[in-house]
Amino acid sequence: MAALGWLTPRRRSATARSVLAGEASAEAARKSSQDVSDVPEEEPEFPVLGDEKAAAFFDLDNTVMQGAALFHFGRGLYKRKFFETRDLARFAWQQAWFRLAGVEDPEHMQDARDSALSIVKGHRVAELQSIGEEIYDEYMAERIWPGTRALAQAHLDAGQRVWLVTAAPVEIAGVIARRLGLTGALGTVAESVDGVYTGKLVGEPLHGPAKAEAVRALASAEGLDLSRCAAYSDSHNDIPMLSLVGHPYAINPDTKLRKHAREKDWRLRDYRTGRKAAKVGIPAAAGVGAVAGGTAAAIALHRRRR
Repeated sequence: MAALGWLTPRRRSATARSVLAGEASAEAARKSSQDVSDVPEEEPEFPVLGDEKAAAFFDLDNTVMQGAALFHFGRGLYKRKFFETRDLARFAWQQAWFRLAGVEDPEHMQDARDSALSIVKGHRVAELQSIGEEIYDEYMAERIWPGTRALAQAHLDAGQRVWLVTAAPVEIAGVIARRLGLTGALGTVAESVDGVYTGKLVGEPLHGPAKAEAVRALASAEGLDLSRCAAYSDSHNDIPMLSLVGHPYAINPDTKLRKHAREKDWRLRDYRTGRKAAKVGIPAAAGVGAVAGGTAAAIALHRRRR
């Protein structure tokens, strides 16, 4: 009994300590959970390092590069006497409209494509590819948006593949992709026979829904999971492509895409230093005057070089 009496106080004392320890542990746990709830959750790391099922798809015009690649290419061809001064004026007007409006106009883009096809008809594919390298250095390299370039590089650094997806000719798109160190490019395919352009397209321009179909086909061929992929564009015309992937981004978005992106809670990035000309009240006449002046200057420079 003496031994039992000796044990009893110890048992009661241990119970009290256990209760105290339990209460202290519960209080610490409760406090810890409150502290965690007060800390905002960090976004998961993206792009995911080493995710071989993920890739990124970038629109080109006004997303990766300021302005339209096809118009810059036209300037380079004019410099090399592929077409006449009146065609340069049309290219200049289309480019100025594109920069002022910040959106793709189907009629302007179709006119530009038709002009380009007629210009390259009869020329060799290899010749245009070589000229494209020169034109990139002359007109395009300085118009790459650094912010978008950094996004593409982040995917590359994560070990992912990165493609341009554009309505521009695939030869031009391929040059730009190669110069930026990207995986490759999807672009409009011009028909050629024995390496010579016929002046026709294979199918239709890679624009709007056609981009989405090209991305879907490439993802299937490459074994990609589109829910883990990203797409970047400035234009509402590319909503079909953006809607395909799990990580859509609106880059330098036009009004319609900005509204859609906000409704869908897509991420937005704007690397433009100023608002569109129409938003800040530049009269249309001023835009036309700027085009006329720029065209005149280009013609004068061309004559001096001759």
